[in-house]
Amino acid sequence: MQTGGYAVGWITLAFINAGIAQGKNRSGLNWGLLSLLLGPIATFALVVLFDKLPRAFG
Repeated sequence: MQTGGYAVGWITLAFINAGIAQGKNRSGLNWGLLSLLLGPIATFALVVLFDKLPRAFG
């Protein structure tokens, strides 16, 4: 059984979630780290539950 493929997929998902979070004006680092723990659950939360934040000025 190859577990390396699962690790690569999980890490790739964390990068994707970080990009989605940044697109919604949220912390990509925080969501990327959270995704390492929660994986697809974090993706669901970002896509379905959280709206885009207003852009901060300055």
